[in-house]
Amino acid sequence: MNEWNRFDSRATLDQELARFAAQTLAEAIETRGHGYLVVSGGSTPMGFFQTLSQNQTLDWSKVTVTLADERWVAPDHADSNEALVYENLLQNAATSAQFASLYSGDETPEIGAATLDAKFSALPTFDLVILGMGGDAHTASLFPNTPALTQGLDPQSPHALIAVHPTTAPHARISMTLARLLRTQNLVLHITGANKSEVFEQAIAPESHATDMPIRAVALQQQTPLRIYYAD
Repeated sequence: MNEWNRFDSRATLDQELARFAAQTLAEAIETRGHGYLVVSGGSTPMGFFQTLSQNQTLDWSKVTVTLADERWVAPDHADSNEALVYENLLQNAATSAQFASLYSGDETPEIGAATLDAKFSALPTFDLVILGMGGDAHTASLFPNTPALTQGLDPQSPHALIAVHPTTAPHARISMTLARLLRTQNLVLHITGANKSEVFEQAIAPESHATDMPIRAVALQQQTPLRIYYAD
């Protein structure tokens, strides 16, 4: 069963998600000395990033931040998720956090995935993974009807990372697999707008398929409970 957390404004959602993230990471630091946070790119999390970055009670030097996926562009590219994280999250109180990049600098994401797979497979269980969702029901860079999707959604995949070549979005990409994303203590889907809510409900309907709507695989899996943070 998915747990819906509905808010009357996006600003309130950002504040409450930032509070939950900070609390989760603080508990991880207290328990095992370090916290691991996986975030997603796009415009939706920017307010959350900026709010969380101002948390001065969290020991950011004991936090590692990484991404669920990345466009295969240099970190100084305008479309880089890494740049988005540095500009909006790793600011203010959060400048001492560590960042694990998904961009290796290799020529292709296939080479990059091979280069980085062992490193990301060896990372501990994450403390918090925050996913987004596109209007086509993709999450991370697990896009509908792409050759990489079967491997990406395989819950038994031995790989942490795969290369993706979406047909409906620019740039080749690298993405964490569903298997790696689900190795987390806490799993959140962060969505805003009535259209995203409708897409999600369509994805979990009996007649839908994960190959067409990949978020379905996240929503219906039984390994890690999903919390949905939502505001119109």
